Amino acid sequence: SAVAKVRSALETDYEFRRIEVVGPTVSSELAFNGTMGVLASLLAMLVYIWIRFEWQFGLGAIISTFHDVILMIGFYVVAGIEFNLTSIAAILTIVGYSINDTVVVYDRVRENLRRYKRMPIAELLDLSMNQTLARTVLTGVTTLFALAALSIWGGEVIQSFTIAMIFGILAGTYSSIFVAGPLLILFKLRPGALSPEEAAAAKEPPAQQAL
Repeated sequence: SAVAKVRSALETDYEFRRIEVVGPTVSSELAFNGTMGVLASLLAMLVYIWIRFEWQFGLGAIISTFHDVILMIGFYVVAGIEFNLTSIAAILTIVGYSINDTVVVYDRVRENLRRYKRMPIAELLDLSMNQTLARTVLTGVTTLFALAALSIWGGEVIQSFTIAMIFGILAGTYSSIFVAGPLLILFKLRPGALSPEEAAAAKEPPAQQAL
């Protein structure tokens, strides 16, 4: 076997204290646990956003985040990068990054739903995207600079992690701008979709500043 050939070639110069092999059973277990971790995180985010916002926002956020996960897995396959625990860490990191970007956009959409009740939803989404575009792009660019430095000077140990993260940041920024918003149109979001508490809050006059 390959292990025996390597051992016979090196045993005169080196001492083999221990040999560890990751078999197919352990490998499949790691893949299963990683997949369950990703699905559990997506489910927890769905529950939180569903409670915090409306169901259209929660479903849209999960679909856009799942879109990023699928793109990252496809990138691993196309680029031929080994899929291991580091890959799971990269995917979970991108899940958190993407959902954060999406929530920022959705929060602005919700504020504008309160403010512009008669504006068509497509125009309102366009306005909300423009208002958050600078923040979304600058956050992505800043993160890419840090990842580029890690990719160049971080060594081979984290090379696959940083490359996958760079692709994931690009995918997350793209989905926050071009996927998350249009999904609200698909789910027929309307100003009347706000909860009664939010509608009442929208009617209240702004508090005056204390002298």
